[in-house]
Amino acid sequence: MNYGIIAAGEGSRLQQEGVSLPKPLVEIDGKPMIKRLIDIFISCNATTISVIVNEQMTEVRRYLEELAPTLPVELRLCVKSTPSSMHSFHELTRILPKGERFCLTTVDTIFHPARFREFIAAFEADTTSDGYMAVTTFIDDEKPLYVDTDANDRITAFLDAPDASTKYISGGIYALSPKATEVLDRCMEEGISRMRNFQRRLVACGLNLRAWPMGKIIDVDHQHDIETANRLLTNESNG
Repeated sequence: MNYGIIAAGEGSRLQQEGVSLPKPLVEIDGKPMIKRLIDIFISCNATTISVIVNEQMTEVRRYLEELAPTLPVELRLCVKSTPSSMHSFHELTRILPKGERFCLTTVDTIFHPARFREFIAAFEADTTSDGYMAVTTFIDDEKPLYVDTDANDRITAFLDAPDASTKYISGGIYALSPKATEVLDRCMEEGISRMRNFQRRLVACGLNLRAWPMGKIIDVDHQHDIETANRLLTNESNG
């Protein structure tokens, strides 16, 4: 499996709250967030790991360049400042292996490794779906993207507000086939620049997308999220 990490954000909210390290290097569960993700991906049979960082993140770039020779898989690095996570995703597709399935997440998405391994194993075993989206019932996001599904957890819509049957929100972890990259290219050509609108376009184009419940997923946007993420991992490990 190929993996991609979007680590190109500025982390401005953490900086405003007194966190001096660049977000990818903030420690969760005793490791920098980006190293924690890389280790999880390696444990899930990664063949390549592609990362995008912005041009101002010289400390993160050096960290990854020094880390790369020590890894058992190829680490591909893109250094480019982009206006949005969707633009970063599009840049990543230029260095991801062409025509192959991949899993994408942002650097600040925190989840339990065992549940992630189940997610990846299910996607790898499913040759009929075009994508798996990790979902959660835990809402800790300022602007959650709600996910509507049918009785078999096939995704039918992405919503800004829930309807009566909505069970999930997006967890920001995407396992996708090359079909999704083709849709992404068309979205960029048309000036669509938000990830949630790209996801809506996937549904509109008829891609077979499955929701995969992954328990609690935390986005680290604020200082208190660091504590929440550490508690999540400690509690799940002890449970």
